[in-house]
Amino acid sequence: MPAITGEYLPRTAMLIVAHPDDAEFMAAGTVAKWAAGGCDVTYVIVTRGDKGSDDPTMTSSRLTEVREAEQRAAGEVLGVRRYVFMGYPDGYLQHTLDLRRDLTRLIRTFRPEAVITFDPTMRFFGDTYVNHPDHRTTGDAALDAIFPSARDRLTFPELLVDGLEPHKVRQVWLGFCAEPNAWVDISTTLELKKKALMCHPSQLDESIVEFAEEMGRMSGAAQNMPFAEAYRRIRLEEDTDTLDESRNER
Repeated sequence: MPAITGEYLPRTAMLIVAHPDDAEFMAAGTVAKWAAGGCDVTYVIVTRGDKGSDDPTMTSSRLTEVREAEQRAAGEVLGVRRYVFMGYPDGYLQHTLDLRRDLTRLIRTFRPEAVITFDPTMRFFGDTYVNHPDHRTTGDAALDAIFPSARDRLTFPELLVDGLEPHKVRQVWLGFCAEPNAWVDISTTLELKKKALMCHPSQLDESIVEFAEEMGRMSGAAQNMPFAEAYRRIRLEEDTDTLDESRNER
């Protein structure tokens, strides 16, 4: 299977993830590469991440503030332009019409060419990890917002009243997927990925750096890359590659 190794550079991209730090785990190397190439990157964080602490003195409101600050610091390392914190409660996320409409609103507002989000079909990773339900719900709702809700004029007509015209996302990149068909060589941005991960001290320690490096090595091995991030890429617009080639020639 041929690899997509970084030739694709969207003008605008959106990451839709469940918690602060999800984006860094899944796609920090790709984000840094795209941002360095001039891509305008928006982070959408669906939940507050307000449950992820074993500290008996921690409160949900304080953890929300801590994790938002950590996310902004990590994004600054990678070159992220803007952040949207949707404020849904951590751990309770449901795939509702309200969530899909909220995501559709953001897609129509920022009009990304490409969206990176979770593969909602991934329930288990090997024999040691059960995928967080917020991850699966976020991926599912994001995909439904991308197609058909953001595209179809008559879906959520209240968005038209607010001046938000339909928008067609050209490509979807699903991270943490079982069957990748696209790999981004992150050899030049691995150090930025590790630095961004370390911006989340409330959740992570230095062992995550070794883990990220090993995961990058494993993802790249099959494609003869030193380090890579793997995705299932879905092309929703047939002319995308032609646009990519003409852009790279400019």
